[in-house]
Amino acid sequence: MVVGSHLSTRRGYAEAARTAVRIGGNAFQYFPKNPRSLQLKSFDRADAQRCAAWCRENGVVSVAHGPYLVNPAAEGEEARRMAACTLNDLEIAEACGSIGVVVHFGVYRGSDPLQGYRNVIQYINNVLSSWKGEARILLENQAGDHGPTGTTFEELTTVRSLCARPEAVGFCLDTCHLFASGQWDGSNWQRLLERGRELGFWESLAAVHLNDSRYPSGARRDRHARIGEGHIGEARIAEAIASRELDGVPLIMETPAGPDGTHADEIRQVLLAARTAARSEENRPDETRLEEENG
Repeated sequence: MVVGSHLSTRRGYAEAARTAVRIGGNAFQYFPKNPRSLQLKSFDRADAQRCAAWCRENGVVSVAHGPYLVNPAAEGEEARRMAACTLNDLEIAEACGSIGVVVHFGVYRGSDPLQGYRNVIQYINNVLSSWKGEARILLENQAGDHGPTGTTFEELTTVRSLCARPEAVGFCLDTCHLFASGQWDGSNWQRLLERGRELGFWESLAAVHLNDSRYPSGARRDRHARIGEGHIGEARIAEAIASRELDGVPLIMETPAGPDGTHADEIRQVLLAARTAARSEENRPDETRLEEENG
């Protein structure tokens, strides 16, 4: 499994990578720059390159996360600032050897929802028209707390398909958002797997934000809980991460830290839950698994 948590880069990008391993993981997420500003950053390229080299040598996967203020559905001058910010994030992510930059789908306040989708597509095209690196834009599903836009697999896959360079766009699936939006009600994970296969969603899944939810399914409240301490629960989390569609996809926790200030205990918990779920899958009668796989 590829599992880790969001980490601070206060001591540099390379140190964040080393911290990921010290707490028992082999992946981490980080903010390339100030998460509460759109200001561009002149970063320490040597430190970023040390991070990339160390990750390659030690089998660590890193994922960047764009600032909270980035809104792909914005318009006008604001949209240009958003695109410039994400381009800067991609440059930092590429230097650090990261797989991409996570960006929330976006919030549109206008009267025509279709224009909101057009804005997201235009934002992506504006960024990628100036980007030739390997790091991808990773669109993240939303919780529905700012409206229903961006909560479904259909929206994410359609927007990607309409971009000029869909190969440079991937997805980040947030389990809390999926639950909060009501897309995942706790009993329909197998149906979500099937729908994702039909849409080609899983083929472009690059990262998972593995978060429990402080609120019930459909509450449209984006409040993360530690694994097993929320309304999703450890058993449902285990079912999800045991899915073949998530094999090799980095599972990143954005949950409150444990008593020691890290996610070390949660990483151990997730690894144990995954092993237990895998053993249960192996021990099920073959005909039962075949029935599920064949619908």
